[in-house]
Amino acid sequence: ERDPDGRVKSGVNGHLLLIGIDRPEKRNGFTPKIFAELAAAYSRLETSAELRCGVLYAEGDHFTAGLDMPKIAPLRREGRPLVPDGEVDPFNLRAPIRTKPMVVALKGICFTVAIELMLAADIAIAADNCRFSQLEVKRGIMAGCGATFRMAERAGWGNAMKILLTGDEFTAHEALRCNFVQEVVPAGREYDRALELAEKIARQAPLAVQATMESGRIALDEGWRAAHACTAS
Repeated sequence: ERDPDGRVKSGVNGHLLLIGIDRPEKRNGFTPKIFAELAAAYSRLETSAELRCGVLYAEGDHFTAGLDMPKIAPLRREGRPLVPDGEVDPFNLRAPIRTKPMVVALKGICFTVAIELMLAADIAIAADNCRFSQLEVKRGIMAGCGATFRMAERAGWGNAMKILLTGDEFTAHEALRCNFVQEVVPAGREYDRALELAEKIARQAPLAVQATMESGRIALDEGWRAAHACTAS
């Protein structure tokens, strides 16, 4: 019998951890259980020496329609975080920060939290049927998991504000133009392409991959001089 709160599936394929959001009957609406299990999967990737790269995907026709607000609201009222303390944050907003690469495969409806997971990943592959929307302003709230600053960083102020301040839908090709995704592929090919790239990454020297990611992250956070100083030392 299926859990009404959904689940996150994890499977190992060689050096890859395949992480699947599995609540298709509710368009993969995120519940506290899904957040907790997603964080546990990201932590597994981070702490297992054998795992070198993650692939995030979703079951069904859509990545996610966003938060299941009736189920999330009690957690909010109690002041509890979406991601349990001590686990790796899938949004890379607080320690412990993920150091291993994550490739995400997107399809169908990709609203709110889908975009923020996409922006927090390292490589994003979008099906050409993706429907994106960062629609929080339509609900009287703001995006709180990274979209406000990561969109501006990737796409520039005007492109980011057009999306964030209207909540309007945008396409996979618009996401590509804004540097939110790295490739657009025919619907049905997104998972295979994400897996192909993850396998290629996993064949590289793992410490070199992690050092490369760290250097890039330091440069974004502190500037290229700080990144160069770490490399030189």
